[in-house]
Amino acid sequence: MSQSLYKSNLYKPSLLAVAISSFVAYSGITSAANSSSIPQLSEAKSSVLATSCEGLSSLLTASNTVINSVETVAKGTLKLGNSDVEEHCLVKGKMHERIGDVDGKSYAIGFEMRLPKKWNGRFLYQANGGLDGAVRTAEGAMGGGPLTGALLQGFAVISSDAGHDKSIPTFAYDPQARLDYGYQAVAKLTPMAKTVIHQVYGKGPDRSYFAGCSNGGRHAMVAATRYANDYDGFLVGAPGYRLPLAAVASIAGAQVYASIPRTDKTDLKTAFTLAERTTVSKAILAKCDALDGVKDDMIQDFKSCQTAFSIQTDVATCKAERDGSCLTQPQKNAVDSIFKGVTTSNGKRFYSSFPYDAGINNSDQMMWEYSAPIERDSGAVAMIFNTPPVELKDYSIRNFDGADFVWKANIDDLVAKVNAVSGVYKESAMSFMAPPTPQNMSTLRDNGGKIMVYHGVSDAIFSVQDTEAWYQALDAENNGHANDFAQFYPVPGMGHCRGGQATDQFDMLTPLVAWVEKGQKPKQVIATARGEGNPGGVNDELPASWSVNRTRPLCPYPSVATYDGKGDVERAQSFACKAPQSM
Repeated sequence: MSQSLYKSNLYKPSLLAVAISSFVAYSGITSAANSSSIPQLSEAKSSVLATSCEGLSSLLTASNTVINSVETVAKGTLKLGNSDVEEHCLVKGKMHERIGDVDGKSYAIGFEMRLPKKWNGRFLYQANGGLDGAVRTAEGAMGGGPLTGALLQGFAVISSDAGHDKSIPTFAYDPQARLDYGYQAVAKLTPMAKTVIHQVYGKGPDRSYFAGCSNGGRHAMVAATRYANDYDGFLVGAPGYRLPLAAVASIAGAQVYASIPRTDKTDLKTAFTLAERTTVSKAILAKCDALDGVKDDMIQDFKSCQTAFSIQTDVATCKAERDGSCLTQPQKNAVDSIFKGVTTSNGKRFYSSFPYDAGINNSDQMMWEYSAPIERDSGAVAMIFNTPPVELKDYSIRNFDGADFVWKANIDDLVAKVNAVSGVYKESAMSFMAPPTPQNMSTLRDNGGKIMVYHGVSDAIFSVQDTEAWYQALDAENNGHANDFAQFYPVPGMGHCRGGQATDQFDMLTPLVAWVEKGQKPKQVIATARGEGNPGGVNDELPASWSVNRTRPLCPYPSVATYDGKGDVERAQSFACKAPQSM
């Protein structure tokens, strides 16, 4: 279906069409009337690499690329859960070596590629989290304690450091390094990787995929808009697609917590302690747990919960000293202002609100709210997202004081600087870090590509409500038919990418491939809790009342997992994806 038809008044649905579309969304059925004009891509074809890995060394050449090594990795050297990764070739190299114009330091785009002997004909770009700076193992595995991943399934996988080494924490003083980190490393690595794949297997990849969580999710969201012609499917986890603003919001939140009377700035958890957070978590569950039909220490209908719960009325106000069972009025006001979304001095929210969820007392949430502003976001904002970056003598991180930066920061000024350009810095942080027009994925759609996005509802650094707002804008751009090519999966209780009071172990890559190559739109994705004995690793924040292998369906937005009223509450089969109460 053409972009003009998607946006045309002729395609605006009638009330009956809206009702049918809603039913389709909840049932998981693909509507041929809506998707028939989107091309169906063919399935990838597998092949076998008969030659030795070491014999490839003299064959691999690509523009602006140095291949440092090619070696054989025997079966079982890498494991995922209880599974052995099959024999494959490990290629290590670097691209675009240079000396930085500003700081005189050495830069290159480091990478590794893992190429299976038994190749399934697919390529996956593994986008990494944090500030990049390290070439992580190219296994293409996502979610909490993953039991499968791209390499295990036979994909060729690339991983990179996005153009800088972690030994240079001040990399973004170099204008090109900040652009490579933002989006240009992907543009350079993609054709190189496909060239190497062609040289190794005698053909390029039949299908190409892109996956990542956190900053990796941001990379994936950027690629879905900038590089949609290079990839067929995108798996996007917890996308910090507006990362510079999220980092500024984190600093603003720390300032709000510090304003609470008797808070120790060197220990921000004194503003809102674990005991107090647990009291609030219990109050949220009391109001929202049963909205999905059963009390099970999980909140599936997080949207309805935002109306049902009020921290002002549903949590006791302290009448004497704080003892963990209540909050003072200043605490309530501060917490509520953070969850509603911090603002500039004119009262305008510049990032996003956050939902109240049972995971408000998760260790992950406390780390992101209390430690990260000082230890992570201060440096990222000061030295990467500010334009120009703060002045540092000799470009040395030893001359930067994160706490001093946070407590002295003017939020209005930080918001202005992530949108600014200056001198040799020709792009603002919001230009080089964010997708140009995230609601416009017409190229991806019209090519027959697909995108699946998941986000933990208890994520404290990138808000699930920001991702929800993106999906709503995408849906509006496509007149209510975004689900022809895009799905969004909120993960109840999950923290940032994994963990929390959640069923966080799931495989979204397999259903994404089936949707791209066979037209099988996912109806749901089954997720498992990682209790004792889980081969992917135990999640120690699971409630003791849960079975060790509790399962739940993750439902495509806006549907929510709803209890059937009679089945085993520990099993996903007892739940169905249905319209939430808030609709």
